Parts: sequence; structure tokens; C-alpha cells
Amino acid sequence: MNVPPDSFVRVAADDLRAFARSLGLAAGLSEARASLLARLLTDNDLRGVFSHGTQQLATYAVLLRDGVLNAQPDVSVVRETSGSLLVDGDGGLGYFPAYDGTLQLIEKVKEHDIAVLVTRNHGHFGAAGLYSRLTLEHDLLSFVTSGHQLRLAPGDPIYEAAGGSPMSFSAPTLDEDPLVLDFGAMHDLYADSPFRDELAAKAPGLVHRAIGMGAVCQSWGGLLAGVPIDPARASHPFEGANQGAMVIAFKISLFAEPLEFKQEMDRYVRAVRELAPLTEGQQPFLPGGVEAARERAWTTEGIPVGEQHQHRLETVAEAFGLTVPWEGGSARA
Repeated sequence: MNVPPDSFVRVAADDLRAFARSLGLAAGLSEARASLLARLLTDNDLRGVFSHGTQQLATYAVLLRDGVLNAQPDVSVVRETSGSLLVDGDGGLGYFPAYDGTLQLIEKVKEHDIAVLVTRNHGHFGAAGLYSRLTLEHDLLSFVTSGHQLRLAPGDPIYEAAGGSPMSFSAPTLDEDPLVLDFGAMHDLYADSPFRDELAAKAPGLVHRAIGMGAVCQSWGGLLAGVPIDPARASHPFEGANQGAMVIAFKISLFAEPLEFKQEMDRYVRAVRELAPLTEGQQPFLPGGVEAARERAWTTEGIPVGEQHQHRLETVAEAFGLTVPWEGGSARA
């Protein structure tokens, strides 16, 4: 899904970030939120997580402009204990309650060892890894997930039970690239996936595990956040605010000395590099390693923006009267 494109133009991260910020502003976001969203999406592109990078703005900008999502949400903490936060997104994009909430969560963990964040009443929160990566520099381990409004009907295939199924886990290292597992459990099992039936026939256990992980996403990140299983009972002023999320983080020091743990993680990363790869010619990585390598390279070389990515941004740029940051784009200011 996030394989670097064969045909592309190189775009400097700063240029793509500036364009994304301008598009966020044009769609009605405040300066601070447009800048934050642009940074998070461009960071995903730098890591090769194109599915959740700047091309998402082609959807977000229209939803914000048309009032399906709230462009000026009043994000607020509505319930709080020493070890928990419930943050309401007020109908806006999920990035804002999830990002701000995770920063507040980290401060709680510093004082109380472990804490849980739930966010509610918002739209898409992007890649779960955005939030699990925030905990790495604080000697924490974390889990992130999200759920959205399902529309299950009798007779639907069992795959529908899993929804969008995003989740991420993270673990810090000392000198090597940290472990960041960031994935959707149902990718390759959606209705338009060409190998779904073949996978189900040859590896039913794998398929059922994927559905089970998706059920965790829906129950922990959706139902717990007030997203009902019956759409008729959903109550939100902004139609696109049909999602919730969860972040859990805790101190490594509860169980091990952080420096020793990170040193052992380094040994783990180095040992994995010596293993035989799944595909001949590829370098073995722990989750997050290939993304970190791309980020180092593309920060200097520029982000490879593929043809579909270009087309989506050119189309939305034209709709908002902006110019894309590469030559030959169809949009003009």
C-alpha cells in the first residue's frame, strides 16, 4: 500500500508542508491547526506513509469547506482523573484532540506511571503512528487505536465487523531506529482487495486474527468513545465527526531500567538486520525501520510524489485557487 511510486516528482518537504498549510488555511483552519496538520501529514509522506500523508488533504479540505467537519472546533477535556483523559473534538478533524490529548497524556504518565486517553466526536485522526511516536523520547511504551461508525446489516460479510482497524505500538531504542508498528489490520482484506478470497481460503486463521484485531479497534477506539453500533443512535452536529480514538502509555521504568531496555532494543534491531528477508534483495527491518530510513533519505532528496498523489493535490488546489509546489501542475493561483 505504501510502496514508493515508480513515477514521481521530487518535492522538498518544506515546500510540501507550506502547500499543505496554505490548503488548510483556505479550508478554514486556524493558523496553528493548519500548521500542525501540514507538519503531521508531511512527516507521514517523509516516512513513505503516503496513504495517510498530504494526499488526505484532497478529502479533508472539502469536508471542512462544506461543513461536514468543523473547521474551528473547540477541543476540550470533558473528563479527567490522575490517570485518564476524555477529550472532545467538537466535530473537527481527529488530529487535534488526539495530538493535544497525547501531549497531555505524556505529562500524566510522567507523574502517575500509566495513563489512558480517549478522544470522541471527531473525524479521521490519520495514522496511529503519529501519536505512538510522540511517546518515544519519554521512555514510554504505547498503544494507539481508533474506531469509526459502522453500518452493519444482516448478511454483510464478516469482514465488515473490523471497520478501518488502525493501530500502532511503539518502543524506544538508544541508537538504532525505534520500533513503530503502524498498520491497519484489514488492509488486503477490504472488498476491493484482489486477493481477499484467496487469503481466506489459504490462511483462514490469519484472516480471523485480522478481523479480531479490527474488533479491538472498534470496541476500544470506537464504542468506548461513544460511537454506537447502531448509526440511528449516533448524535453529532457534524456528519463527519463519526470517530473516536484511544492512546495508552506507560513507563518502562515500572518493569525495567530504561537505559538497559533501550540497549537491549538496539541489540534486537541489529540482530534482525542479520536475518533472511521475506523478499530477496530487501533489507530486514523491525517495524518502523524502513520508514526511518526513508525519512533520513527523503529529507535531503525530497519526497517522491507519485502520479495519483499529484493528481489529487492538483485537483484540490485548483478548487481552492492554490498552486501546487511542482512544475507542470494543473492548478494555478
